[in-house]
Amino acid sequence: MNWILLIIGGLFETGFAISLGKAQITSGKEFWMWIFSFAISVSLSMFLLYKSMGGEHAIPVGTAYAVWGAIGAVGTVILGVILFKEPISFWRIFFLCTLILSIVGLQLVSTGKH
Repeated sequence: MNWILLIIGGLFETGFAISLGKAQITSGKEFWMWIFSFAISVSLSMFLLYKSMGGEHAIPVGTAYAVWGAIGAVGTVILGVILFKEPISFWRIFFLCTLILSIVGLQLVSTGKH
């Protein structure tokens, strides 16, 4: 269950980064909608990160933070390409794949003990 909470928290991290990006290119009521989206996303993201590191099946803090950040980073890059037309290149894809493999590696070596 803790891994599910962590993954959802990482997705909300993507949400708060994208909300900030959208807030940068809007104004008026739409700006405030994106700021509100940011506030909700960052709150949920941090809460889920916190919950994933506790309880009977706690994820070690270093592993949890690295996975949470990586999910947010990968999601933000992907959505940046789709929503903001950010450039994609061989090296961006290469390093995203490296990041994903690192997440898998951390999960495989995680013992769940502090």
